Amino acid sequence: MSRLAKKPIQVPAKVSIEHAGGVLTVKGPKETLTRPVHSAVKVDVTSDGVVITPSDNTRLARALVGTYAAHVRAMLAGVETPWKKVLVLNGVGYRVELRGNELVLNVGFSHPVTLKVPEGLSVTIVKNVITIEGADKQKVGQFAAEVRDVKRPEPYLGKGIKYEDEVIRRKQGKKAV
Repeated sequence: MSRLAKKPIQVPAKVSIEHAGGVLTVKGPKETLTRPVHSAVKVDVTSDGVVITPSDNTRLARALVGTYAAHVRAMLAGVETPWKKVLVLNGVGYRVELRGNELVLNVGFSHPVTLKVPEGLSVTIVKNVITIEGADKQKVGQFAAEVRDVKRPEPYLGKGIKYEDEVIRRKQGKKAV
């Protein structure tokens, strides 16, 4: 069992958490997040915080305790301050724009690529920098990965969509004789 899951998870003052009917609900000043809870995990909301324990002594239950502890921590942090991923577009003629709730990418293909922004996320674009924000850490990371997969950075010129803090290992290329 996870050592981090053995300690009660502290709930911030502005956040309320409840577990009913197999669903965990976290309400914050800005957002409300819900997540179904697996039957192998028992979630108890006490005055000390949130305590997560395995409901039986199976390997799956012990593994899920740490996973759900991480989920609860991410939910508690996300309802207070939103999670954020920043992507940078590199390449001559590469452009991105936001049309309604769709992200339109022109990244060197013969056609523009359109991605629908998931509900609960907000996307802002400044020049060639895409900022994705939301309360759900999993949604933010998944959508950022989908945007990056449209045109991953290539190792010779570094063109493509990369994370802000990502370092692209460059290759030398051909040498003239």
